[in-house]
Amino acid sequence: MANTKKMDFVLLGLLSHEPMTGYEMKKRLDTSLRFFWGGSYGSIYPTLNQLEREGKVTKENASSNGREKILYSITDHGKIILKEWLKEPAKKDELRYETLLKLFFGKEIGFNGTKEHIERFEEKCRGELHILNMFAENLFHYLGDDTHKHYYLTVQFGIKTYESYLEWCKEAKILIEEWKNK
Repeated sequence: MANTKKMDFVLLGLLSHEPMTGYEMKKRLDTSLRFFWGGSYGSIYPTLNQLEREGKVTKENASSNGREKILYSITDHGKIILKEWLKEPAKKDELRYETLLKLFFGKEIGFNGTKEHIERFEEKCRGELHILNMFAENLFHYLGDDTHKHYYLTVQFGIKTYESYLEWCKEAKILIEEWKNK
């Protein structure tokens, strides 16, 4: 499985829950998964085509009312490949934030510019935390279903992460004020 891209598993995972169109997969990436994974149409459709060639997904024409609609479904082979990947240890978990990159080199713009970056990051984190808390509240009512339990775990991770980010923002702004006054 060395040559398999992560997007393969993202799409197989989405399809393991229900058949979907490429548009529906993109929508799911932009909502539920956006806190930890992303993807563009430019990566979704070529990956779906490759997965179909490999026999991991099938597609069927589900057009209606003159609108072209292709519905993708995972095959038994695709389920086996997904399960194999899910059993493997994660190879790479990474944190990449442009804000932190800008802070790292922030000497060039000074503490005021650095503080502005932190305040924008803080505002974004508050918004994301609000959304995650809404997800958690909704999921809490469906914890009888194992799928929703797994979703809930990822939401809880996000909540704890954003709470920590907000605590860091608060502390960083205090430090900046102390440093500016020296």
